[in-house]
Amino acid sequence: MSFIDSIKDRAKRNKKTIVLPESMDRRVLEAAVEVMREKMADIILIGTEEEIEKNNPDLDLSQATIINPADSPLTETFIEELYELRKEKGMTKEEAERLLKSDYMYYACMLVKTKRADGIVSGACHSTANTLRPSLQIIRTKPGAELVSAFFLMIVPNCDYGYNGTFVFADSGLEQNPDAERLAAIAASSAESFKLLTLEEPVVAMLSHSTMGSAKHQDVDKVVEATKIAKEKYPQYKIDGELQLDAAIVPEVARSKAPNSDVAGRANVLVFPDLDAGNIGYKLVQRLAKAEAYGPICQGMAAPVNDLSRGCSKDDIIGVIAITVVQAQ
Repeated sequence: MSFIDSIKDRAKRNKKTIVLPESMDRRVLEAAVEVMREKMADIILIGTEEEIEKNNPDLDLSQATIINPADSPLTETFIEELYELRKEKGMTKEEAERLLKSDYMYYACMLVKTKRADGIVSGACHSTANTLRPSLQIIRTKPGAELVSAFFLMIVPNCDYGYNGTFVFADSGLEQNPDAERLAAIAASSAESFKLLTLEEPVVAMLSHSTMGSAKHQDVDKVVEATKIAKEKYPQYKIDGELQLDAAIVPEVARSKAPNSDVAGRANVLVFPDLDAGNIGYKLVQRLAKAEAYGPICQGMAAPVNDLSRGCSKDDIIGVIAITVVQAQ
């Protein structure tokens, strides 16, 4: 059984309700049909039944719940609740009504906030900001979380590194240039996410262009400080750095460059120093190694809300829905 198949199997064992606000995207609807057929999740689509059926007459969406914000009996309740949540930030009832009826992501967030659904998958035809802004405003961070960050679950074929070719790459989707404190928090969240999804021990490498003092630069200093903070605050995880990528995952290189590290050569969670590195890194591995890349998967949110790359396929969406169900469990 492949890794993503094991995630799908776990999803089926404890089915959750996932909202898909992008009912206007054919890939999303095709994924919804497959997810419901395989009994991985119950699906709520936001949109108008007439438009969905007219544009996709060949798809059997009879098992999905379709909610039209324009005429749903929930809408008036949601307008009042969204206004109460955001009035201190200047939101009016008119603005709450406009957002809920025109931006389906806001409606999806209200379904999760009021526990009528367990998670959201969006981003197939909207930017990360469109997905995450309403989520941070309405669902917010979970208790004890220092920040919301994002990772990609990477599954590299024919790869002996990491956990049988499976890695978490973070932050690859949200935090532009985290300082040392935030980088340490990303490391801990990513370790927790790796353990949740793989059921294996996370081994976390704090990546840099330097290994254990081989280069001097303020960018290296940040990673060194983040590693120190992470080790002190999160002693339950194996975390080390600063490490170059080859020293982090290749045992032979690790023996030469970082012989005293219990992480070097074994890392399965790769924490990048900034978003540029993380985003470029995951795309390189996805395209050149033909890896499966699921994400950006959010961590630190009070309920699972996961983004999609706008270049995603139907199978990518199915995988992210399954991951979202497992997070919600």
